Amino acid sequence: RRSPVKSAPAPGRWKAVETEMKPTRKPANPNFSSGPCSKRPGYDLARLDTATLGRSHRSALGKAALARACHDTAELLGLPEGYRVGVVPASDTGAMEMAMWSLLGPRPVDAFAWESFGEGWITDIVKQLKLEAVNRYQAPYGQLPDLGRANPAHDIVFTWNGTTSGVKVPNGDWISAEREGLTLCDATSAVFAMELPWDKLDVATFSWQKVLGGEGAHGMLVLSPRAVTRLESYRPPWPLPKIFRLTKNGELIEGIFHGETINTPSMLCVADYLDALDWVRAIGGVRETIARSNRNLAVLERFVAANDWIAFLAASPEIRSNTSVCLTVDLPESGVKAMARLLEAEGVAYDIGAYRDAPAGLRIWCGASIETEDLEALLPWLDWAYRASR
Repeated sequence: RRSPVKSAPAPGRWKAVETEMKPTRKPANPNFSSGPCSKRPGYDLARLDTATLGRSHRSALGKAALARACHDTAELLGLPEGYRVGVVPASDTGAMEMAMWSLLGPRPVDAFAWESFGEGWITDIVKQLKLEAVNRYQAPYGQLPDLGRANPAHDIVFTWNGTTSGVKVPNGDWISAEREGLTLCDATSAVFAMELPWDKLDVATFSWQKVLGGEGAHGMLVLSPRAVTRLESYRPPWPLPKIFRLTKNGELIEGIFHGETINTPSMLCVADYLDALDWVRAIGGVRETIARSNRNLAVLERFVAANDWIAFLAASPEIRSNTSVCLTVDLPESGVKAMARLLEAEGVAYDIGAYRDAPAGLRIWCGASIETEDLEALLPWLDWAYRASR
């Protein structure tokens, strides 16, 4: 399927290709970054409700806005009864670290990784928490490890969607409904874009800056009743920084899940997130945000099927992400980087180079905030940039 890697073009040939093949229609929105991701269609900073700006986040007004962020998130996602949602510091990374440092230890851990962020969680579990009973199941970029090796008696740590590899978990069938351990899931580029089996996720983390195109620095922590029971019955043997503490005197700090944040949040970012949640509700809820992401992926799938010089990094369709779509190109690394530079210089696609630890390629965000017609307008430019970079 893949043709041989081509050598660099002669200097004069590049200009000939540029003149002959250069498209004219450009995406209205060229922001295809995988984080922070594009703002929602129709976004207008001037239309945010900024009544909380300049007010304490602990005022009645501030707490009400933060509580609505928690409540509306739970409502829109359709979380099961008893699940809690809290706003925590340091984006998805902070939420995931908080969960691991607070919950891991009493049971062996099965950790699954197939890209850089999953590898990072394993590093923290082994080298920072220094847990000894850790089973590491790893796979190279483009593939999944054997998820069937998850032990129901163990805690499980994994990412739902590998943002840097474009490889997702196809479903939750491999997670036992009768499990004794907890499942800790980094779901930052999956929430609001993929069907998640919430009843099988005891901890899920995400950030505003991914599928909803929100701002950075704030994380969302979703806890099941089983996770709360662990928090209230287990005290980690290591010191916990203040921003990781979810309990006091052996009981859950419930205020975290009702708008009382651990540290001071940006109320402008909160207003921005509430605007994104209102947009989700207005377009039809999570069913529509998932459908938008799937339609966007389908645009790229048709393009890849029609061109033999480009392919998905994901080894098979069922594990193919519909948000962080990672693509390989039959050019040397320098040629792929040249493609990305050309597209940025033309103002048609910003920030679409592969993640620094991933194989050379392109990464195009297809989450719900991206308009399908912008992706369709991008495709001729991909072809042009490829031919110009050969």
